[in-house]
Amino acid sequence: MRLTDEHAAFRASVRSFVESEIDPHADAWEDAGIFPAHELFPKAARLGLLGLERDPQYGGEGADHSFQMVAAEELGRSDVAGVAMAIGVQSMMATPSLAAHGTDELKRTYLAPALAGQQVAAIAVTEPDTGSDVAQLRTRAVRDGEDWVITGSKTFITNGTQADWLCLLARTSDEGGYRGMSQIIVPTASPGFSVAKRLDKLGNRCSDTAELSFDEVRVPVANTIGETGRGFQQQMQQFVIERMYAAYSAVGSCERALERTRRYIAEREVFGRPLATKQYVTFRLTELQARVEMLRNHTMAVCEAYLAGEDITRGASIAKLTAGRLAREVADTCIQFHGGMGYMEETWTARFLRDSRLGSIGGGADEVMLQVLARLDGLPA
Repeated sequence: MRLTDEHAAFRASVRSFVESEIDPHADAWEDAGIFPAHELFPKAARLGLLGLERDPQYGGEGADHSFQMVAAEELGRSDVAGVAMAIGVQSMMATPSLAAHGTDELKRTYLAPALAGQQVAAIAVTEPDTGSDVAQLRTRAVRDGEDWVITGSKTFITNGTQADWLCLLARTSDEGGYRGMSQIIVPTASPGFSVAKRLDKLGNRCSDTAELSFDEVRVPVANTIGETGRGFQQQMQQFVIERMYAAYSAVGSCERALERTRRYIAEREVFGRPLATKQYVTFRLTELQARVEMLRNHTMAVCEAYLAGEDITRGASIAKLTAGRLAREVADTCIQFHGGMGYMEETWTARFLRDSRLGSIGGGADEVMLQVLARLDGLPA
């Protein structure tokens, strides 16, 4: 896949946005444990970052997925992964199903304000007792006339304390397993909804993550996204895009980490000579750079397949698995080559190590990706 001059110009504009609107506030937002999404998102929207692939009639840019790939890589280069993740939730995790399956009224009421950065969105799937096993979710939406009455809880919800609305996956019938679920738009101003608690995380600390409670929350049945009972299938499609966002972002974050470490070893003297003169150090960084480039080539191939309308479940699973593991390895190596300073909080390497660890857990753990791939290979997963 070949990128154009238009992609290069867009990449430069996203990098400028990251360097001017995100990085200068990194330390303050990390210390606060939250960033002001309602202030930052309108700025991101003006650059088109919240609706690159969306229909222009709802405020989208009408671009293809390759521009989303470029944006995710550049956001991944920021000093705080939590902000990049929050923007990713808004653009590639909470809104794709609504854009693909929602009614015109739903799109005008919820999608358009989200694309403009006027409303913050979140995806509410994971529950305290289910984790990666989506088939076991217990949050229920029972129909009462023209309303759903929702009861249950969700956890690990990114943007959870700031969200204006949720793309909620709930059980809407007594069918078990993967059947009988629906995706429903739930405004967080609805009576009965509450943020049970804000969660304290190891990394991505500036991204607000919450446990949410639903105590007989009423929303119109008209807030159902797509066909009632098809929520699981729609969510699986949404998960595939989420996993590609994680892989695209990892390419950017790993690339920048290796760039910074190469500069450091060129300046750092050990036993009277630059650390870069040590063959093991240079070979190790070179090997990791090669693997990042291999990951980028894979994600670009998956992007191209997606643009061609192909099923990218396998490619996305491979990308997500590889990205999570590679980011952990890069982060560990960068700390090692920074030595004692790399272990200090004042050095970027400490935050990068904490932030990168989520890549093998969130959006489908490594083990889930292996399970998906094993099944595709015909193995009893």
